[in-house]
Amino acid sequence: MCIRDREIIGEEPKAFPALGSYVSVKKVGNLIFTAGQIPVEDGKPIALGKVGKEVTIEKAQECAQLAAFNSLGALKTVLNDLSKVDEVVKVTVFVNSAAGFTNQPAVANGASDFYVKVFGEKGKHARSAVGVAELPLNVPVEVEAIISVKE
Repeated sequence: MCIRDREIIGEEPKAFPALGSYVSVKKVGNLIFTAGQIPVEDGKPIALGKVGKEVTIEKAQECAQLAAFNSLGALKTVLNDLSKVDEVVKVTVFVNSAAGFTNQPAVANGASDFYVKVFGEKGKHARSAVGVAELPLNVPVEVEAIISVKE
């Protein structure tokens, strides 16, 4: 399968380094598990705060898209070539939610739509959208993915 990277991505994805005692990506058999990726660009978050308070749904969707983009950078550290991706299996989107905010699925669509734009039908996946009280660095969104690859 050929990814439509230059039209969709427009630039080379970069892996965000692990911030603790873990790795940002782990390959087991034909599955790749990414650690949570956050919406960082040029070394800093593009937004801070809780969705439904300091951060709008639209900005949070943009954050989810950027975090998904960053997950491709993590994938490239073990694959070198994104055309080896067979399909996106599962995506989990954590949303730093203000009290009473319940529209996490709308935020998660930012990541889901990105994977479908990049990988087409192979980008369609199972998903969880989870509201949380806090996220690292006070970012509004964190995305992790499970990707199957061609051996």
